[in-house]
Amino acid sequence: MTGYGKSVLELPTKTIRLELKSLNSKSLDLNMRMPSMYRAKELELRKLIGLQLGRGKVDFSLYVEFNKGEAPAKINVEVVKSYMGQLQGISSAAPLELLKMAVKMPDALTTEREDIDPKEWKLISSELSVVLDRVEEYRKDEGAVLKTDFLKRISNIDALLKSIIDIDPERIEHVRDRLNKGVADLKEKVDQNRFEQELIYYIEKLDITEEKIRLKNHLDYFNKTLNSDDSNGKKLGFISQEIGREINTIGSKANFAPMQKLVVQMKDELEKIKEQLLNVL
Repeated sequence: MTGYGKSVLELPTKTIRLELKSLNSKSLDLNMRMPSMYRAKELELRKLIGLQLGRGKVDFSLYVEFNKGEAPAKINVEVVKSYMGQLQGISSAAPLELLKMAVKMPDALTTEREDIDPKEWKLISSELSVVLDRVEEYRKDEGAVLKTDFLKRISNIDALLKSIIDIDPERIEHVRDRLNKGVADLKEKVDQNRFEQELIYYIEKLDITEEKIRLKNHLDYFNKTLNSDDSNGKKLGFISQEIGREINTIGSKANFAPMQKLVVQMKDELEKIKEQLLNVL
């Protein structure tokens, strides 16, 4: 969701520079810097930027540089003369020094606030669209990289799930053998039928068939959502939460070191996905 765009607009009397930076954020946080004469257009600018960028920590700057011969402020001659007369009565400084002090006084300089020329504003709006398009291209390039990374990590989790499916029968046999050994070590006579019933009940509690099916469905849904044309950052975040829930349940039921190692690897891949999802709109 990071992006950057800038453009320079050359006008007969001034040069206008537009610059826009976007960083990751859950909502739209828009900070604007511009000369006071353009403040009347701030709401319109905010609307244009918000509609296209959606969200992010956005810094927008509009700089104006007047050409030679053009002054954004003018000396208020009468006010400066009045200040010099008053200063002369209380100071023996030379006229040049009095002038330096006078121009620093309130209202010595006046800024002629003019209404924005509609033609100029049309050019600025058009140039802003160019800057926003550049930010969007920047975002799309970043998104393409993230998509490749997501596909890779989802594929890794899918491969780890297949490994879990492959070793699941071995896990069940391991649990059965461990319980049989535990009963044998008691050196007590045990009702074999009752023991088998309890064993079946215990193994059923450790069954992860549903979790494996749901996890596979979530992985497929993540890929499907990732390949859609809509803005699905939040949706992908919800799906990743469901993926994590199934992985955690498999880990809690595993009771088998080789499977638990695979679960840890799954969690590592998922955590990297969650970190990058903060960058997706």
